[in-house]
Amino acid sequence: MSKQSRKYSVVKSSGEISDFSEEKLRSSLHKIGAPNRVIERIVRDVRGMNPRELPTRDIYKLAYAKLKEESPVFASRYHLKNGIMELGPSGYPFEGFVSEILTHQGYTTAVGQVVKGYCVNHEIDVIAKKENRQFMIECKYHNLPGIVSDVKISLYIYARFLDLEKEWESLPDQREKFHQGWIVTNTRFTTDAIKFGLCSGMHLISWDFPEHESLKVLIDSMGLYPVTCLSTLSRREKSALLNLKTILCKDLCSNPGVLKQIGVSKQRESMVLAEAEALCSKRIPAGANRARKAELHKRRQ
Repeated sequence: MSKQSRKYSVVKSSGEISDFSEEKLRSSLHKIGAPNRVIERIVRDVRGMNPRELPTRDIYKLAYAKLKEESPVFASRYHLKNGIMELGPSGYPFEGFVSEILTHQGYTTAVGQVVKGYCVNHEIDVIAKKENRQFMIECKYHNLPGIVSDVKISLYIYARFLDLEKEWESLPDQREKFHQGWIVTNTRFTTDAIKFGLCSGMHLISWDFPEHESLKVLIDSMGLYPVTCLSTLSRREKSALLNLKTILCKDLCSNPGVLKQIGVSKQRESMVLAEAEALCSKRIPAGANRARKAELHKRRQ
């Protein structure tokens, strides 16, 4: 059978039914660095399932299992979105995760600070500073797929930013000015949430927005994968690491002793560290997605 795009009806996590393209599956697998022979084997297996309406979670489970057989690193990269959802349910590890990403971009950060506004006090998830500019960052974390941040979130965060701005204007010599409000989410924004956010001057980051600076692109390009991505750890072990404030794979690599603390055997420790080190070192270039899109466009012509 040819590699031309073949479509199925799929049921998304939100309950929405839409067309599914084999090329989209190929693209997602190519982005994580999977070899072509593995990609085509997964596509053939999905094609063989061939139900009338295929849940996307079933496609994910099949692909994840095949990738894990090939290499834990491929499986870990493919598990990134779900791995971030395992940071919950409180959302506090996600705030620390966002802070780490910003730190690697040259910002100085503080998490969970209470700041006086003109009307009320505000607890800010992350305060980031860079080049004499200060940013108010709110993290909207969801530990279930299909949940989005709508325009009410943008309105609410902007109102908080205005209250802080008004307080600074009343006492400019006694307060540090917030220059911009940000919203970072691990899922998606609605169209209106993006429209209002951009129109009001806020900076928005979601799983897939902006296209070349999305949360996924930032993580891939900097190799900042959370420990919850690791296929060699159980859920209990991942939770134990988060309780010890070990959020990133790079933290695990620099302090491997925490694995003994959570009960990982010496034999398994070497497997876990090998996977973590491979994830940190084999970063996916930020331009890889654009190159893949150009390749797909060429194939369709």
